Amino acid sequence: MKELIYSNIIHDLRKERKISQNKLAEDLGISRRTISMIENGEQNVSLDYAYRISAYFNLLVQDVFPVLTE
Repeated sequence: MKELIYSNIIHDLRKERKISQNKLAEDLGISRRTISMIENGEQNVSLDYAYRISAYFNLLVQDVFPVLTE
C-alpha cells in the first residue's frame, strides 16, 4: 500500500481569520511550537490534533489536511 502524504492549510486559515499561532495554540491547549511544526510540515499531526484544529475552524479534517496527489 502506498503511503499517503498530507498537506495542510492552517497558515492560510489563520491569516484569513487574523489568528496568531499563539492564539490558536492557547485556544487548543497545544504548544505554539507544535502548531508551527505541523503548519510547516515538520511534524506529523496526530488524529486528536487534526480533529481539534479542524473543529476550531469549523471544517472537515480532510479540508484542513488534504491528501497530496502525485
